[in-house]
Amino acid sequence: MINRRELLRNGLLLGGAAAFSQLPLRTAFADSATMRLYWWGTPARAERTLGVARLFEAANPDVKINGEVGGNDYWSKLTTMLVGGNAPDIFQLEPGRFADYARRNTTLPLNDFLGKSIRTDKLAPGVLELGTVDGKVAGMPLSLNAFALFYDTEAFKQAGLNPPGAATTWDEFAKLCVELTKAIDRKNVWAVGNASRYTYAFDAFLNQRGKRLYGEDGKIGFDVNDAKDWYGYWESLAKNGGCVSAEVQSMDQIQVDSNPLATGKAAMAIAFSNQLLGYQSAMKNPLGITTLPVTDPSGPSGLFYRPGLHFGIASTCENPELAARFIDFFVNDMAAGKVLGVERGVPVNTDVKGAVVPLIDDVSKRTVDYISSIAGRVGAYPPPVPVGASEFDTRAFRPLADKVAFGQVTPAEAADQLVGEGGRILKG
Repeated sequence: MINRRELLRNGLLLGGAAAFSQLPLRTAFADSATMRLYWWGTPARAERTLGVARLFEAANPDVKINGEVGGNDYWSKLTTMLVGGNAPDIFQLEPGRFADYARRNTTLPLNDFLGKSIRTDKLAPGVLELGTVDGKVAGMPLSLNAFALFYDTEAFKQAGLNPPGAATTWDEFAKLCVELTKAIDRKNVWAVGNASRYTYAFDAFLNQRGKRLYGEDGKIGFDVNDAKDWYGYWESLAKNGGCVSAEVQSMDQIQVDSNPLATGKAAMAIAFSNQLLGYQSAMKNPLGITTLPVTDPSGPSGLFYRPGLHFGIASTCENPELAARFIDFFVNDMAAGKVLGVERGVPVNTDVKGAVVPLIDDVSKRTVDYISSIAGRVGAYPPPVPVGASEFDTRAFRPLADKVAFGQVTPAEAADQLVGEGGRILKG
């Protein structure tokens, strides 16, 4: 007999999703017209999301949508709710964790609703594949985005330096960061945050080498030398003054509002294209957007189109038909699309995209233009992340990056430990 408190505690310690593998599916359906919706994001995202909820309520007078917004504690709260049997009916997931959660039976497959409650005829080609895990559509992609690099345009102008571009190599980027930090010449302000703790940035770095963060077999797709080079790059950049200190780095919770660019500690950030709106709202100076540095300008870019986010229906949802109708409304309704804009990314419904793009502001237009500009440089979407990916990120990848930054381990030691932890944690 599983002790629920122990299961919950272990789940939180192991990064959240690990607690769910023994949760049963709930098949009872209720007639409730109240539904809970859970997501994370900036205040602007909350305003837009709740705006769509109000539109759905207006079209369905007997329905009430209760919106709940998570912050830096989003994943631990979601774990608590899932394990405690109090899961929101619909919750937001990101691609780096989505398949891990789906494989632990926390989400209800959407296949029975596709083409019925959830219209699919206007979805962009390939969209449903971005929500497919082990042959089932486990969640609905809400948008499309890609990796991106944001930069403070005024900081570069004042420094007399050219910002990075599509052909900038990692070595050139490092030199540029050191020069920019010196030119800024302000205490506790650097060129860029330390991206050694971002699995998505490492994934792009690996893609440029013809590898992946995770292989088709669900194991790590890199070796010790790749990890050593990654950790070593950022250690060297930090020692040369090109990226933020370890103390600042450790405060970054992989959220817009905690990133050094948003907190005024850096002039650049490696992030996702749709997040430009969130970062811009936190800053006075205009932000530019470009691609990540590359290993070889003539080689792979490391970029691929990815779902900005997913909505999943909880496997314990008592009214999945209502939840499916809301997801349909969220991605397919024209009025909803106009409220959402491109804050989560470029709309997946082609008609909605066509209606929204002419109405968006300049910042939003930059994200759409960026997605269009990289069309000839993107590679294939990677395989779904394996069971254990969430734990690998929060219990191994990030802590080891921080240990390198604080000088507690060398890049070589961190690389050995990372590969070892990958073999232990990932379940294929």
